[in-house]
Amino acid sequence: MRLHHLPRNCAILATKHEFHSAQFPNTSQFQGPSEAKVCGEIFISKLLNRRWTSPKPDTKIHKIVVSGTQIQHDGKPLENVCFSNDTSPALGDSLMEKNNQQPSFYIVRDDLLHPLVNGNKARKLDGLFPLIDEYSVTDIVTCGGCQSAHAAAIAVSCAERGLRSHLLLRGEQPEIPTAYNLISSLYGNVIYVPRSLYAKREEMLSQYADSVAGSSSSVVRLSDILEDSLSTHLYEKPNFERLDAHRSAENSKRVVIVNEGAGDAVGFLGVIRLVQYLSQNHVFGKEQALKIVIDAGTGTTAIGFALGAIFLGLPWEVHGVMLADNIDGYQKQEERLVSEFQRCFMVPIVDQLLKRANGTLVHWSERSCPRKFGKLLAGEVKECQRIARQTGVLVDPVYTLAAWELATQLSRTEVNGGAKVVMLHTGGTLGMFGLAQRYKSDFCTLK
Repeated sequence: MRLHHLPRNCAILATKHEFHSAQFPNTSQFQGPSEAKVCGEIFISKLLNRRWTSPKPDTKIHKIVVSGTQIQHDGKPLENVCFSNDTSPALGDSLMEKNNQQPSFYIVRDDLLHPLVNGNKARKLDGLFPLIDEYSVTDIVTCGGCQSAHAAAIAVSCAERGLRSHLLLRGEQPEIPTAYNLISSLYGNVIYVPRSLYAKREEMLSQYADSVAGSSSSVVRLSDILEDSLSTHLYEKPNFERLDAHRSAENSKRVVIVNEGAGDAVGFLGVIRLVQYLSQNHVFGKEQALKIVIDAGTGTTAIGFALGAIFLGLPWEVHGVMLADNIDGYQKQEERLVSEFQRCFMVPIVDQLLKRANGTLVHWSERSCPRKFGKLLAGEVKECQRIARQTGVLVDPVYTLAAWELATQLSRTEVNGGAKVVMLHTGGTLGMFGLAQRYKSDFCTLK
């Protein structure tokens, strides 16, 4: 259902057409990379000119120095690689120096953004809640696994704003809630859903949202809000009288559905904002080649990061470590989210920019030891312990350890003046407490 209070008419569509004609001339036939870059920068400037959940996109950046040799045994690195952490590395112009150096990689510490809502969850929600506020949403329905960091982030963010969250969690209720499951239970309304029902996520979310809304209220998806907000955000002056009237309407529920893992195009907004911040001259700049490593659950963060880099004309490669699906699944997710992004934000130039980038959006990589999502392998918890003791950086075996391993590997191939390697720490480390409950034998060995 579309938002009934924002009619879409021919005048708005004509205004959109005029906007594109004025801002993106001859986008179908760029004469050179510079024209594509200018066009992309104009679009990003317009796209990011909005309200945000976080006042600033700033984040801490550390440098991890790798020492020792790396020997593979059955695909698993042995414990003869040591790490040290430079918490105040030289950035900006210093990055362009090409002297022989010890292998190293930079780590974007988004895990430090918020005690409970951090990492890529904070970035995905950065552009969402201002929209939620603008459209006077009262309830959010979403879903995830029992230890979903996304569900916990939604629950905390809603509670901080006086909204109600409804979290459909897959599987059975644990005897003792821990980690993200505990946070979700404290801050939100948790409903445990049988796996057979959860397998049909869209139907499950729609049915539950309808039950929350009742007969007199509306249920919408984020894509509907985005499409309808576009006319006021980019093309029309905000109609404050209309918004005030909407807010003072009868006290009915307005329910919005957020996909699992915030895997919606709106999740790109905060990620692209981060890309713009990192490309500033005093951080990584726009000239230095980078290889960005991101662990991929839904893949939304990696895809959004790659889009931001392409729009801004940055010489950055995004490497997404596949955790929850195979390459066909992630490529289909790419197509779906890029298509949704183009539709919701009226993006006129994605295809042309992708051609300039040789048609490659994300370089999808297997983790060093492929396995079923969520499964732990022997020695991984102790590896997380070793990294934490040597660097003060906490990674988890399900997500961020995979990115750490790939960043370590790439740092060795790029040591002699190649691209700099950057790992995006996507947070999720509170999940270690949930893993300790589930995999007791792996944690009993920590001494």
